[in-house]
Order: sequence, then C-alpha cells, then structure tokens
Amino acid sequence: MPGRLFGTDGVRGLANSHLTVDLALGLAQAAAIVLSREAREAGRRPRAVVARDPRVSGEFIAAAVAAGLASSGVDVLDAGVIPTPAAAFLTADIDADFGVMISASHNPAPDNGIKFFARGGKKLADDLEDEIEAHLDGPKLAPTGEGVGRVSRFADAEDRYALHLLQTIPHRPDGRPALAGLHVVLDCAHGAAAGVSPEVFKDAGADVTVIGNEPNGFNINDGVGSTHLDRLSETVVALGADLGIAHDGDADRCLAVDADGNVIDGDHIMAIIALDMKRRDLLTEDSLVVTVMSNLGLKVAMREAGIRLFETKVGDRYVLEQLSERGLALGGEQSGHVIMSAHATTGDGILTGLHLARIVATSGKSLAELAQVMRVYPQVLLNVRGVRREACATDVELQAAVQRVSEELGDSGRVLLRPSGTEPVVRVMVEASEEDAAQRYAEHLAGVVRERLAL
Repeated sequence: MPGRLFGTDGVRGLANSHLTVDLALGLAQAAAIVLSREAREAGRRPRAVVARDPRVSGEFIAAAVAAGLASSGVDVLDAGVIPTPAAAFLTADIDADFGVMISASHNPAPDNGIKFFARGGKKLADDLEDEIEAHLDGPKLAPTGEGVGRVSRFADAEDRYALHLLQTIPHRPDGRPALAGLHVVLDCAHGAAAGVSPEVFKDAGADVTVIGNEPNGFNINDGVGSTHLDRLSETVVALGADLGIAHDGDADRCLAVDADGNVIDGDHIMAIIALDMKRRDLLTEDSLVVTVMSNLGLKVAMREAGIRLFETKVGDRYVLEQLSERGLALGGEQSGHVIMSAHATTGDGILTGLHLARIVATSGKSLAELAQVMRVYPQVLLNVRGVRREACATDVELQAAVQRVSEELGDSGRVLLRPSGTEPVVRVMVEASEEDAAQRYAEHLAGVVRERLAL
C-alpha cells in the first residue's frame, strides 16, 4: 500500500475495499505487539476497549479487531456502539492498556476507520502509529492455551460515560439540574450519540427534542448532523426551542444553532466557553489553543478579553499536543472539535454541548447574545489546482506577494496559503474586514500561485 497507512485520524477508507477484514485483523495484531508491551513486560494480562459507531461495516470490522487482539493474548472489552470520546474515556477510566474505535466520523456510511488510543485514552503519537504499521507484515504474537485473550461485553460502558458527563455539570446552588428550563433540540446524526446524548441532556434537566436518532447502519450523517444543519435549524425555529446541538457520526464534534436558526460554529463555541472558564478561574494561563483556520474574529475577541491564543496546524491531534505540552485547559477547531482537558482526552461533542447549554441556562442570555462576543470576519477560500504545492513556501515572488497583501491588510485581515497534503492543490485563504477586500486579495494571490507554481 503506497504512502503512510495512518492519516491524521487513524486508518480510514471505503469499508471492504480499502479497509478490509484482513487489514483490520492485521492492524489489531500489530497494535497488540506495540500497545501491550508494557503489560507483557510487567507480567500483566493486557486489556483493550473496543467500540464502534453504528455503521453496518463496523460489525465485521469490530469482529476482526477483537479476533486479532484476542489471538494476540489481549483481553477485549466490547463496548458496542458508543461515541469516540466515550471509548477514550473508558480506556482511561478502567486503566486499560489501549482502546480501539471503529468509525469514519462525519464520512458517509460506506466509509469506515480504525483509530487507537494509548493508555490514558490519548491519541497515538506518530512514532507509535509508524511502529504499528511496521509490524503489519512481520511475525505476530501467537499465544496458545490459557495465553489467548477473552472477548467480553463491557456491560456498563454507556452508563459509566453518561455519569462522567453529568458530573461535569453539577446542579445549581438552588438544587435544580444544570439545564432546568432549557428546551434543546439534539441532532444525533443517526450516529453513535443517538443513545447516550438525549438521555444525558434529559438527566441534566433539559426539555429535549431529538432528530437524527434512528441509526440503521446505512443512514449515518445522511442529511443530518454537524455537516447538515438545515434540518436542525428548521426544527429549533419551528418548536421555539432555545438552541440546537448537532453531533457528527462518532460524536466528537459539536456545532450549534441559536433560537433563530443561525449557525454557531466551533470558533463561537470556543469563545463562549473560554470566557465562561476565565470568569470562573478555570482557563489555565488564560490561554486557548486553536488552529490556523480559526476566524480572525476569534483572535480579536480573545485578545480584547485578555485571553492568549496558541495556533497549530489543522487537525485536532495538533491541538491536543499543544494542550498537553503547555498544560492548558481548552482548545479546538472551527469544525466543532472542542477539547476540555479537565474532562476529556479528545474532542467530545456531548460534553461540549452540555457546557454550552449550561452557560445559556445559567447566564440569563440567549445563545445569540452570547455569540456576539466575536464578530466573524469575511473569509474567502480558493483552491488553486494543477500547481507545484511543494514550492508554495519557497517561491520568492509568491512569498513577496503574500507579504505585500499582509501588510496592506494590517491588523484588519490575514492571509494563509496551505498546500494540500495529497493533491497538486494550494488553498488560498484571505480574511478581511470587508467581503469585497477578502475576495479581491484572494483572487489576486490565487493568480500569483497559478502563475508561479503551474505544473
């Protein structure tokens, strides 16, 4: 298989075509060598949590993963259909040696993926993924007799996770549940959140209406969820609800809509939660970690609030790395991956939604009012195809053009050129205080890219 097998979020592809039973079995056997090493050296029997989202291919892939692990001497706790952040939490909660989540997140139903969590529920570093990949074609662990692993049902997996979520939003001082008096519409994307999210919001005191909660294995993310917000907006407005929360297929994302049906993206959500945490003295070093794709409006709003921003490359794994290295409490992406380090080791859409709803319920302000903390700067993104992406950062004239535009924009805008990691494409992004200026500068720089880097 050409190139690196692991992508930015595990191994992902078309189920039964790219992601086959043989590959799933081999990955599990290779992962057992790498991720159970500490247990084997200590003379312990290794344990792993295995979970999946409800897409139909997850059934045979989970069976292959469980078989690969058990045949390698790993005891498997099968958690069934639960969100990705639940798998990460449970891995840490029972002190398992590692966890495996079978999901393709927001991708359509025919796709699937496998991602691993190390001890403590943390995503794997690149070197561990590379080591697993290196063991794919080599000898495997092959215990016999009492050395083989057992596969057991993780009976209280969902209950453990739900209790954990509820403990992060305690009752109000007057004894009422945190979300009492709030009408929330939940869109579960026909995905892994369909079981746990509505129950948790109800237990937290909210009046809950649910859509996208009838997974059948084939309809995950189909016209619903965080990538399709129209139905959620329409439902919130029609019912006069206070807000809507949308998850993606594996529930590691959260986007929202206000009472008027307007979309509240990850940048807005991070701004609202950051200000609340700062007010309660919970925002470590008054800092927030975001990616380079976060809107300039978020940066301006946080600067005015005395909150420092750290930027990473696009990808929640890079946000996680910064949070861990700097010991910070909050970070995320515009797409809705929000990481609250005190409660989770990965993006958790249900956790994020609960805390956003709690702020609405206890602040006396609507979500629309809270979202006014930041102004969204117009953003234009153009993809320039058929170019030498590898020369994007080294072409002198292109870099000079970027510098000139940046100087003209000053503090009221910014420029970002991002070469694709896989295609001959350079993405030109310009933000400015006015839409016309953003469009004009983006088209100008796209022209320079096309002229200078044409194949």
